[in-house]
Amino acid sequence: MYLFEINKTIATIKLTKKEEEVMKIIWKLEKAFVKDIIKEYPDPKPHYNTISSLVRILQDKVIVGFKQYGNTYEYFPLLPKEEYRKVFMKEIINDYFDNSFPRAVASFIEDKKLDPDEIEEIMKLIKSK
Repeated sequence: MYLFEINKTIATIKLTKKEEEVMKIIWKLEKAFVKDIIKEYPDPKPHYNTISSLVRILQDKVIVGFKQYGNTYEYFPLLPKEEYRKVFMKEIINDYFDNSFPRAVASFIEDKKLDPDEIEEIMKLIKSK
């Protein structure tokens, strides 16, 4: 895979909730067989074929790669979690806060989701950039 293809994929990421659930497990495990992914799910566990299909979709989206061992495949992330987080957050800020980071932060402050220490930490981060 070429770096261009990965960067192009990152810019156009759209994961469903189920795909995102699988990716969270793959990021956590770093490499996994379908059976390993299923083990990480809470009960009720999804069917093997369900997870297998989701992983193939992620593969088609160039988000997951694989190594083949006979008829078995071990999957690993091609898309770093940090990169997905950046794209996801940009979409949230664009879609729900009129592309305004200050509005996004203000919503957390207004909803009392940030305590004064967290606000101070954010200010330090802003000033250090």
